[in-house]
Amino acid sequence: MSTNENRAGRVVLALGSNLGDRLGILQGAVDTLFAPGPLRLVALSPVYETAPVGGPEQDDYLNAVAVADTLLTPEALLERVQEVERAFHRVREVRWGPRTLDVDVIAYDGLVRTDPALTLPHPRAHERAFVLRPWADIDPDAEIAGRGAVRDLLAGVADQELRRRDDLVLRVPR
Repeated sequence: MSTNENRAGRVVLALGSNLGDRLGILQGAVDTLFAPGPLRLVALSPVYETAPVGGPEQDDYLNAVAVADTLLTPEALLERVQEVERAFHRVREVRWGPRTLDVDVIAYDGLVRTDPALTLPHPRAHERAFVLRPWADIDPDAEIAGRGAVRDLLAGVADQELRRRDDLVLRVPR
């Protein structure tokens, strides 16, 4: 894996699951992503249950957001999260379809780029309550480059179904 040798970058990852043991899959993804290695967990949001946005009819998602530091380049980070998705049997057959695990790179150290393989910040993050609300919980001062403060962007998604599930907790890996 390629690393950024200058300094660690702050990254935001959104995790979601709506197939199988949703909480177990999210916990497995957190454990795998943040096992000792190239990603150091800084903060992990509460779990939210959300209605799907776009795509075919499907079950509700469990979602969470993680903030981490990494020396991985954006490309290597994308490769890493896709490896974790594959480990949890992610299949990409239907756009915005149901999935065991979805891990999106939402932001990488304020970087703005339009590369088709990895656009940063994520092109729809500012439109998704399931990204903004958990992110605001763990980083109230967060901003999306070119879009503004996460807490201000929440007003634009107030109509999206979102329910904090304090009865479902993701453990921080040791």
